[in-house]
Amino acid sequence: MSTSHSPVAIIGGGLGGLTAARVLHVKGIESVIFEREASAAARTQGGMLDIHEDSGQKALHTAGLHDDFLQIVHEGGQAMRLLGPDGTVHVAEQDDDTGDRPEVDRGDLRDLLLASLPGGTVHWGRKVTGARALGDGRHEVTFADGSTITTDLLIGADGAWSRIRPLVSDARPAYTGISFVETDLFDADTRHPRGAALIGGGFFIAVGHERGVLAHRETDGSLHVYTALKIDEGWLDTVDFTDQAAAKAAVLAHFEGWDEGLRGLVADADTIIPRRIHALPVGHRWDRVPGMTLLGDAAHLMSPFAGEGANLAMVDGAELALAIAAHPGDTEAALAAYEEALFSRGEASAAESAASLDTMFGERGLEQLAAFFTSGP
Repeated sequence: MSTSHSPVAIIGGGLGGLTAARVLHVKGIESVIFEREASAAARTQGGMLDIHEDSGQKALHTAGLHDDFLQIVHEGGQAMRLLGPDGTVHVAEQDDDTGDRPEVDRGDLRDLLLASLPGGTVHWGRKVTGARALGDGRHEVTFADGSTITTDLLIGADGAWSRIRPLVSDARPAYTGISFVETDLFDADTRHPRGAALIGGGFFIAVGHERGVLAHRETDGSLHVYTALKIDEGWLDTVDFTDQAAAKAAVLAHFEGWDEGLRGLVADADTIIPRRIHALPVGHRWDRVPGMTLLGDAAHLMSPFAGEGANLAMVDGAELALAIAAHPGDTEAALAAYEEALFSRGEASAAESAASLDTMFGERGLEQLAAFFTSGP
């Protein structure tokens, strides 16, 4: 099969890889993204993201896309409700347009970044099967179709189960003790009015007894729900998720005594999908390896309970591109500067995410979350 050369090769077309490519483009540096999905429309890109002013929005400013980002923000999405297992509302905040974490649909944000790149930047359907060093900072990447590329700068932006990470680190994501069961309730206002009223216009949390329900109202009018259980890693394997009725019953068995409206977010759902939550060790880092680096989940996968993952990936991408542009002709100096900041940034956010997991699913989770949300600035 064919072999080609790409001076800057980004493996993975998620938010971090796309941001890196966009900022490189703004700085006049060409890059190529190799993405395993067959096309931009190959699958739904997930739910809502809150984009933080000091991280994700900062990256969008660097990419010259912040004004366009504001056009796709979910109006009202910063509203928040916190409930207990009995349905009692403990915190209810409206979106008054003063928050610094506007919500956006992940797919809309990805489309914005994709549209900002020159045609042909993303090579679709390129699933990586292996990578190896060639010496002098050069690397070879092999794809499932048998083709290979060589590159002078290899950027691993390929997520939790990165094929590029083993070139720099033996670390692998470990189970955090939390499993999600994701459900969707489509056309919520018409078909699921009880759930729509319960969740409201933005983000929703109900916690207690070391379990919880997290949900968003999506821009398409659906409800996307994450039912979270503190449970053994193998439990999901005991449930037949091809049988919706049986899967719902298995999940709801862990929510006996909970408010019927909360249970309805599973019982009335149109879809049901399992997902284990994994994380890399807090403080994950590696020794400098010539000609390559990592960003986003490939570098610092963490639990989602501080809302940092997508924001960090975008900051990583922007900061890496800025470092490359600031050190023309000296890739190693660029990567050393980037990684020094990356490691401290990732460690702080991973520690925050791990602490949030412990709080949310601890014995006093509801009490502590209510105190956090009502403590003020």
